[in-house]
Amino acid sequence: MKIKNKKICFFNSCIAWGGGEKWYRDTAIQLSQRKYEITFLANQKSELYEKMKNRKVDLYHMNVSNLSFLNIKKIIKLIKMFKRKNIDTVILNLPSDLKLVGIAAKLAGVRKIVYRRGSAIPINNTILNKVLLKNCVTDIIANSETTKKTLLKNTSKWLNEEKIKVIYNGINLEEINEKKWSPVYQRKGNEIILGNAGRLNKQKGQKYLIDIAVELQKRNLDFKILIAGTGELEKELKQYAKERKVLNNVIFLGFVENIKSFMMSIDVFLLTSLWEGFGYVMVEAMASKKVVMAFDVSNVSEIITENKTGYLIEDFNIKEMCNKIEKINKNSTLLEKMGREGKNTVAARFDIKIAIDILESFLKR
Repeated sequence: MKIKNKKICFFNSCIAWGGGEKWYRDTAIQLSQRKYEITFLANQKSELYEKMKNRKVDLYHMNVSNLSFLNIKKIIKLIKMFKRKNIDTVILNLPSDLKLVGIAAKLAGVRKIVYRRGSAIPINNTILNKVLLKNCVTDIIANSETTKKTLLKNTSKWLNEEKIKVIYNGINLEEINEKKWSPVYQRKGNEIILGNAGRLNKQKGQKYLIDIAVELQKRNLDFKILIAGTGELEKELKQYAKERKVLNNVIFLGFVENIKSFMMSIDVFLLTSLWEGFGYVMVEAMASKKVVMAFDVSNVSEIITENKTGYLIEDFNIKEMCNKIEKINKNSTLLEKMGREGKNTVAARFDIKIAIDILESFLKR
């Protein structure tokens, strides 16, 4: 089945910037380059809205709350927009967006209403979710097999699994390869540089990085841990590092605009998350030929190949992660080999061109 037209509306009202917002930006830009007519709605106060300015898309703003689906004026406004622009496909993100935009798109007669799920968190088995996912949403995109499983955890009795398509997030390798960078840290002596990047919050588990530093310090390893990012736990994490007496080995860089500069400054990327939806940052590290060590949670094993592109650490085992760090530190040949394998994996599985090809085929069905 061919797409009736190539007019797609992306809707994401999230204020914070994360992997989902990056997917929306990159996917909209890529489809625009493939001659799709893109309408894009975001929160005017969001970083996503700012990043979509001066792009070849029709950019609008709308604030959405959990109860916005009760706002008849907003629903009518969206219905008129979808009809006026002859929108063929709407792609939604947040649960609050699903309620408002899903209903409006259904009433407007939009052919394809796609709910993209980027978090490996089960959906509540409510009457409203059942109505929306069965009667409004035509298709669901999950960013990993793990996300798909959690989608079905509470809904398998009534949600048609055939609606769900797993499409991994894509990364623009050409852009990364061409991007200029400068070190964010200068190595001192023979120290191994370990890194972590992400919002400083409970999910990302950066407290474990402090514990890793403590353990490595006990082993007299020459190292530094670079932490890129800001967030609500920044003050708490710095205080914890001070209390554990590892501030000299743990460097908080704050927000790093050029992620390539960060990745090219480290030897090994450490992912300490308690859960992930996809984990863009692991793929970004692999694209920069960095070995990735991660706690084996959520979909991490879908990205990392054990002993080939990195190491999976079970049960949040700090000592085992430190064992792997020591192992890789003693073998520069292995470090380089695993780094190359990581970049090859990204090129074969996670290049954005592959992801967009799969998405286009999905939109045509």
